[in-house]
Amino acid sequence: MTRPSFHGLRLTSLRLRLVVVFALVALTAAVSASGIAYWLNREAVLTRTQDSALKDFRQEMQNRASSLPLQPTQSELQTAAGRMAASSNPGYDVLLVGERAKGKPVIGYSDLDAFTLTDVPRRLQEAVAKQQKVGSDEHSAYHLFWQRVTLHGTPYLVGGTKVTGGGPTGYMLTSLDQERQDLSSLGWSLAIATALALIGSALLAQAAATTVLRPVQRLGDAARRLGEGKLDTRLRVSGTDELAELSRTFNKTAAALEEKVSNMSEREEASRRFVADMSHELRTPLTAITAVSEVLEEEADSLDPMIAPAVQLVVSETRRLNTLVENLMEVTRFDAGTARLVLDDVDIADQITACIDARAWLDAVELDADRGIMVRLDPRRLDVILANLIGNALKHGGSPVRVAVRIDGGDLVIAVQDHGPGIPEDVLPHVFDRFYKASASRPRSEGSGLGLSIAMENAHIHGGDITAANAADGGAVFELRLPRDPVDPADPDRDGQEGGAS
Repeated sequence: MTRPSFHGLRLTSLRLRLVVVFALVALTAAVSASGIAYWLNREAVLTRTQDSALKDFRQEMQNRASSLPLQPTQSELQTAAGRMAASSNPGYDVLLVGERAKGKPVIGYSDLDAFTLTDVPRRLQEAVAKQQKVGSDEHSAYHLFWQRVTLHGTPYLVGGTKVTGGGPTGYMLTSLDQERQDLSSLGWSLAIATALALIGSALLAQAAATTVLRPVQRLGDAARRLGEGKLDTRLRVSGTDELAELSRTFNKTAAALEEKVSNMSEREEASRRFVADMSHELRTPLTAITAVSEVLEEEADSLDPMIAPAVQLVVSETRRLNTLVENLMEVTRFDAGTARLVLDDVDIADQITACIDARAWLDAVELDADRGIMVRLDPRRLDVILANLIGNALKHGGSPVRVAVRIDGGDLVIAVQDHGPGIPEDVLPHVFDRFYKASASRPRSEGSGLGLSIAMENAHIHGGDITAANAADGGAVFELRLPRDPVDPADPDRDGQEGGAS
């Protein structure tokens, strides 16, 4: 299943991870810087306004409230509060609380509608009454107490003090709404700056990722071409950084690999030519030896009994040598890519019967195949495959050998099962290797070790395959799978094949 992606960026791609990391780092830095800047500016703005208002209020309390009588009338308090509010800078409202008369305090307001005693927090009133110095300015004879409050959704600064030595208690109320608006504007500005920094970092990350990953992508493409067999692939190298050094290393590795493969190809070609030439050269003297051995075999009954075993040995070894040479020539044709299919439509049951009949195996083979199963294949190559599989089963598993035929989708499947001890697990991966013989686990064979390899090559040229396994009820099972309508890989136009049948 394909992983989801956005604009060509896979969720697991290195480019996307680089962009995300850059963005997170930039976001963290921007948010931290903006938060610190906002906090510092907030404290500076509020402290400046607060200090200015409290300083002016304390000065007014010294100038006006201290001159009032110890028990002022409400009118006197009202007048003093009005004058203090009128001359305040910055502007604030004032209320003055005089000594209690008959248990009730005397209060004077600068603006009764704007500021009353109920607006003063209880904690602040208690602090002023007790002359506690918590949250106060201690560098004055007037211990000034203050608190920031929110009234009707608007922030305010409330301050309070009491005239030392007797006199009225004063409270002031000044709005911090303008400061809140200024801080809100500052917050939006910092948020916009953070967003712009994030966008800029993402663009920079994309540019940096492109710069870094372009050489990596070129290296990946080059490695892919190298894996496809294009050993002359090289990278253009510029610069002295780590990626440039990696490209130089790739070029050196590719050059060494090309040279090694070229040497191996030359040696392999020389080996193929040697085997082919040797096989052809052996055929001429082998033909003569074969003719002589056949004459000796015919005259074996008239020969000296002491010589007859030697004659039989020469005849059998000559036949074995003939088989080996033919197998070697077949292998060289596969290696050279000159093997061709000669396709024909055949009844598979008749074809198998002909194979085992030609080798006198009818009594040793149990055939399970329905007649009328028509398959298009190369009869000669199928005969070679069957002869090797059945012959191998008879040699190592004894008779009877069971041959079963079935159709699986568009494939023909032929299973050859013997009743021997089976194939050891460590041998199974190598049964189709050339010249491989499991001498430690199988009886000594007179074969060349090429039979199963040639059978596999003939299956491959049909577009099929052969597998080997051990049956659950004992014995080895070789399963041949061929397409019912193969195409010669060396000649895709089967209608134009040499010797092909319609």
